[in-house]
Amino acid sequence: MDRPVTTLFMLMSVDGKISTGSSDERDADRDLPLIPGVREGLHQYYEIEQTTDLWSFNTGRVQQKMGVNEKEMPEKTPVSFVLLDNSHLTEHGVRYFCARSDKAVIITSNASHPAFGVDADNLHIIYQDRQDLPDAFRRLKEELGCERITIQSGGTVNGLLLRQKLIDFADIVVAPVLIGGKDTSTLIDGDSVTSEEALSGLGPLRLIGCETLNDSYVRLRYEVLKPA
Repeated sequence: MDRPVTTLFMLMSVDGKISTGSSDERDADRDLPLIPGVREGLHQYYEIEQTTDLWSFNTGRVQQKMGVNEKEMPEKTPVSFVLLDNSHLTEHGVRYFCARSDKAVIITSNASHPAFGVDADNLHIIYQDRQDLPDAFRRLKEELGCERITIQSGGTVNGLLLRQKLIDFADIVVAPVLIGGKDTSTLIDGDSVTSEEALSGLGPLRLIGCETLNDSYVRLRYEVLKPA
């Protein structure tokens, strides 16, 4: 394979939501610990997260929502972070990830991105005139030695990765809650399939693990089947 092996690792509700609402004020990390019946088993997701790949893919949009543009500088971790971003990270946010990461990688189509003004030995910028995720993933492996990476981006980018056949495995922790709301982000968002030809963009799955966790949580692990 000319790119890293990828695993989509996410926490979702029983109805497939990855957030608690459609506004920036609603966030699963902030809100679920407040809900009786959900908060008791939430720690299991974060414990499993600690066992995922040492490369992590996310987006500047998600990280902005989590406050990295204002947070104090963190301690160094052994994880390398890859962020897809054009306009959501500030220079402070970029420096935050440089401080936190083994390698910090920004994938951008913005020639004026704040990352270009940051001088850090562990910062790598993959600049593209037009967004090309397959090419970016190839460069992660060829130029930076990334063999396996965990995806934890938002529903829209997850949808792009699915349609472009860039998801190999899915590891999903299901929280015992129904959230609802047609505008609330789901595991896979983006454009809907409207034609028979577009069915090739679906992601058929083979179950490779199903585990009942404590406090009514469930862990589902799948391999994404590729065309023969």
